[in-house]
Amino acid sequence: MKKLTYLFLVLAFSQVQAQKDFQGMAVYESKTQAPKFEGMRAGNRDITPEMQKTIEERMKNMLEKTFILNFDKTASIYKEEEKLETPGQQGGGMRMMMNSFMGGGGTFYKDVKSKTYTVDKEFMGKEFLVVDSLPKLNWKLEQETKLIGGYNCFKATAVKEASKTDFRNFRPKNNDEKKDEAKKTSGDVKTNFEDNFEIPKEIVVTAWYTPEIPVNQGPESYWGLPGLILEINDGKTVILCSKIVLNSKEKVEIKPSKKGKVISQKDYDTTVIKKMEEFREMNRGRAGGPPPMGR
Repeated sequence: MKKLTYLFLVLAFSQVQAQKDFQGMAVYESKTQAPKFEGMRAGNRDITPEMQKTIEERMKNMLEKTFILNFDKTASIYKEEEKLETPGQQGGGMRMMMNSFMGGGGTFYKDVKSKTYTVDKEFMGKEFLVVDSLPKLNWKLEQETKLIGGYNCFKATAVKEASKTDFRNFRPKNNDEKKDEAKKTSGDVKTNFEDNFEIPKEIVVTAWYTPEIPVNQGPESYWGLPGLILEINDGKTVILCSKIVLNSKEKVEIKPSKKGKVISQKDYDTTVIKKMEEFREMNRGRAGGPPPMGR
């Protein structure tokens, strides 16, 4: 009897320890549909077709990224994979600034147990540490399934408020809206390329998660499903898992960053929006395109 009790305790301890030591790594490929700058040259005749093509190509490259998600049972860190720059390639500073406008940052830490997140961001030469509660989406679980990397995944959908500080949420205005705005202006006035875009109030998000990896985690700020989220699609951005490694011998320390001025998400958004409006007004009527990339 004592042997059975001892064996039971050993098995129970081993199970608890296995859950405690559980860790996984998922690689995600993120691709965002590049906006069409059709009205850019019309708003600024200084921009040549070659310049517009270069801008669109560099924007496309910036919108294709690889991220690594390291996770355990309760927490995760999500970070862009570091890539070597092509010899002679410039634009590191511009890329960091664009990251701030495209949901990027340094290390995105999520703690699903305390329902909080921490992400370090650099904006206009200043470092911020955004600390806030995890956004809770009202996921609707669907019956539709599909395979992703050999894992059986289920579909879930939700509606979320579109962030005004995430460039990926920009949508082209329809022609009627452009005509109405054109009537309000007179004379040969150059316009900003942002005048051709708007941000919707809400975005429909489609997620695919696998119960075969029972963790409440996913890329970026996404979480809250009964399994690891392997794909996210919001109509403009697709984040797809390309590789999963479970219980590797090499463990990664999962903890939040501590660098930067601590600020709430609301206050950070207010700071970014204010700077964006200042930049927009400063360039209105004299610079129809975005700042030169690669400098």
